[in-house]
Amino acid sequence: MNTSQGQHAESYGLHNVECGNRMKNNCSRPGDGLLSASHAGTGASTTERERGKQGARLSLLGKPLVYGAQSGRRNARYRRIQNYLYNVLERPRSWAFIYHAFVGPSLTSCLSLNLFASMKFEVRGQLIFKEFVMIVVFGLEYIIRIWSAGCCCRYRGWQGRLRFARKPFCVIDIIVLIASVAVVSAGSQSNIFATSALRSLRFLQILRMVRMDRRGGTWKLLGSVVYAHSKELVTAWYIGFLVLIFSSFLVYLVEKEFNKDFATYADALWWGTITLTTIGYGDKTPKTWTGRMLSAGFALLGISFFTLPAGILGSGFALKVQEQHRQKHFEKRRNPAACLIQVESLLQNALGNCPHKTWKPVCYAYRESL
Repeated sequence: MNTSQGQHAESYGLHNVECGNRMKNNCSRPGDGLLSASHAGTGASTTERERGKQGARLSLLGKPLVYGAQSGRRNARYRRIQNYLYNVLERPRSWAFIYHAFVGPSLTSCLSLNLFASMKFEVRGQLIFKEFVMIVVFGLEYIIRIWSAGCCCRYRGWQGRLRFARKPFCVIDIIVLIASVAVVSAGSQSNIFATSALRSLRFLQILRMVRMDRRGGTWKLLGSVVYAHSKELVTAWYIGFLVLIFSSFLVYLVEKEFNKDFATYADALWWGTITLTTIGYGDKTPKTWTGRMLSAGFALLGISFFTLPAGILGSGFALKVQEQHRQKHFEKRRNPAACLIQVESLLQNALGNCPHKTWKPVCYAYRESL
C-alpha cells in the first residue's frame, strides 16, 4: 500500500518538473512575453475594429458612420421615419390609403384635361396649372420613395438606390415626369412648333394610371386565373380559330365570283373575325343563299367557342376570390386555434392523465370566449 502511494507521488512530482521546464523554455528568451502580449492586443483590437465596422451604419458612399449616444438616438429616429414613409408609399395600410385616394382622382382629372386639350377645348390654363401641381407632387413623392427605400438592406447605399430606381414602376414614374415637364415648358412658352412636336408626349401621361396599382395585385390575380385555367382557354381558342379558318374559306369559295367584297381570302378572314366576335360592322355581307346559310351555321358554332373564354375567366375569378376569402378566414382563426391547442396541452401536462379530465370544462369555456 505504501509502495503504491510512493510511486504515485513520484510520478506526480516528475510531471510537475516537466511542466516547469516547458514553461521555462517558453519564457527563456527576453521580450517574448511582451511580443506575444502585443500581438494578442493587436489581434483583439483588429477583431474589435472589424466588429465595429460590421455593426456600424453605412452612408450613401458605403463608409461607416461614427456617432455618439445622442447621434445614435437621432439615427434611430431617422431610420424610424424612413421606414414609416416607405411603408406608406410602398405598403399602404389603414389611414395611409388617404394619400393614395387623393392621388387616384388627381390622376383621373389630369387625364380628363388631357383629353379635353386634344379635343381643342379651352382648358389650356387649367391644364398647365394641374400639370404643374402634379409635377411637384409626384416629383417629391419620387424623391421620398428613392430615399425611403434605404430602410431595406438590398436598397442601401447609392448602388441600392440605383437598383430600386430600375424597378419598372420607378422607370414609368421618371418617364412620366420628364414628359410632363416637357409639355408644361412647351405650353407655357406658347411655342406652336414645340407644342405640336411634344403633343404626343401627353399620351405618355396615360401611364400614370398604371401606377395606381404599384404592387401589381390585379395583374397577379389575372395571371393566376389564366394559369389555373390555361388548358380550358387554349382548347376554346384553338377550336374557335379552326372554325374561323374553315368558315372564312368556305364563304370565300362561294362568294368570290358573285361578290366584290370577298375578292381575296384576307377579306373573308376579316368578315369571319368581325362576325364570330359579334362585332358586326356590316361592311362585308354574303349575297348568295349558299353563303348566307354557311354564315348562319358557322356563326352559331363559332360564337359559342369565341365567347367561351369569357365564361372561363369569369368563373376563374369567382373561384379565386372565394379562395382568397377562405384563406383570410383561415388566417383569422389560426391564432385562436393555436392558443386553444397550447392551453389544452399545458393543462393536460399539468394535470397528467387524470381519469376525470378536469381540464375539459376549462377548454370548453376558453372556446366559448373565443
